[in-house]
Amino acid sequence: MNSTNTRYLLDLNALIFLADPDSAHYTDMHRWFDASGKDDWGVCPLTEAGFVRVTASPAFGGANRTVAQASAILAAFAAHPGYRYWPITEPWSVVTAPFAARILGHQQVTDAYLLGLAVKHDSVLVTFDKGLRYLAGSQFARHLLVLG
Repeated sequence: MNSTNTRYLLDLNALIFLADPDSAHYTDMHRWFDASGKDDWGVCPLTEAGFVRVTASPAFGGANRTVAQASAILAAFAAHPGYRYWPITEPWSVVTAPFAARILGHQQVTDAYLLGLAVKHDSVLVTFDKGLRYLAGSQFARHLLVLG
């Protein structure tokens, strides 16, 4: 376990930045991961599916990954000693209820679920998305780590 016994859930961008050396925040992500996150971190089905969808897309850029290659990267991550898989077991409306009033539009739907999952498991969502600070508000700020 990490020194604070904190469990970390990576959002899609954090996962992409962890995997892609050509990404803008690869260095920042690895600096945090190596110092704090590597002992207890993971992803959920939303971030897994998003990772495959985005990184296997021709629009993603230089990597030109296939679905199989993106899936293999996920499998390699799952073999990491500090990796934890976060299953989705509750409805979106239940998990996001504590901050539903701050969900302002469709672009926050996945972010809200991920934050709700971190709150439910008394953990921390790792992201580069500064907009999540509003969603978390002061009440749930301890469940959010914005890098970059």
